[in-house]
Amino acid sequence: MKYNFLGNTGLVVSELCFGTMTFGGRGYWEAIGKIQQQEVNELMKTVVDAGINFIDTANIYSYGESERLLGQSIIDTGINRNDLVIATKVRGRMGEGKNYVGLSRYHIFQSVDESLHRLQLDHVDILYVHGVDPKTPVEETVRALNDIVLTGKVRYVAVCNWPAWMVMKAIGIAEKHGWNKFIGLQYYYSLSSRDIEREILPLAKDQNLALMPWSPLAGGFLSGKYTRHNEKAGDSRRDNFDFPPVNKPKAYDIIDVLIEVGKQYGVSAAQIALAWVRLQPGVTSTIIGAKNVDQLNDNVNSTAIELSADDLARINEVSALTKEYPGWMVERQAADREIK
Repeated sequence: MKYNFLGNTGLVVSELCFGTMTFGGRGYWEAIGKIQQQEVNELMKTVVDAGINFIDTANIYSYGESERLLGQSIIDTGINRNDLVIATKVRGRMGEGKNYVGLSRYHIFQSVDESLHRLQLDHVDILYVHGVDPKTPVEETVRALNDIVLTGKVRYVAVCNWPAWMVMKAIGIAEKHGWNKFIGLQYYYSLSSRDIEREILPLAKDQNLALMPWSPLAGGFLSGKYTRHNEKAGDSRRDNFDFPPVNKPKAYDIIDVLIEVGKQYGVSAAQIALAWVRLQPGVTSTIIGAKNVDQLNDNVNSTAIELSADDLARINEVSALTKEYPGWMVERQAADREIK
């Protein structure tokens, strides 16, 4: 396991981050996973033994149950909490009341206290805003995030799923007032969805922000279980929960190449897909999930794969984005600034 600095901070995290969305299985989340305490404990021990120190959860995962199971597993297994970097999130609806949702100061402070109670911790290392709240001014959210850091209950703040312009606006507001800024980005990034290469990745590079891709296997679609001739895996969440969206005809072309490259290395298509994400410029820590120890170990083993330049070129070609404006114009006009 390799380790990277988290953006423009001195915090060190493993190149894989363990996501806990499969913990609990309450309500809507049952389709993703419903792992209970004993299996959670086994997975957490395997995670730590593999050298993963970065753990990702969210208050909304199984409506708090994921956080509760994670917190209890740290106690049950005797894992040293200080050996872990623990991230959770705020934004989703956590109750029926009018203020149990969003990114208001009220909800941020309330949610952090409730998350810490479920986790049985006195602080989390990273708090992500989990999406856009169109009703709360960005300045209110940024001020609340700064102030929650000052309480000591949160060490760093980061962002998921915002458009690039909004992230930059938040960074500008924080810089203007001398407040704590976002240190990282958690975004959907896989071979079947390279959309963040248009705006988010350039932003991350420019602002020295860490990047933590979620769903690097496109919700299991790139695991190798799905092909043109096998549209149902039988044991994958994709069978009942078709998310995130995928251009399936193009994805099948990508899967064909992943399977072929995997055969060269003697590994699964999933390991090749994970290796590709891990090797992309700017990626700090790739978020993986698992329903069992075997699946977890298969994902962890992807860190041993170093794809050749030819393999990367082949995978890049089949998964390439179509060029869009203004990107193609920027590329065209940049050509006369090259020194030859």
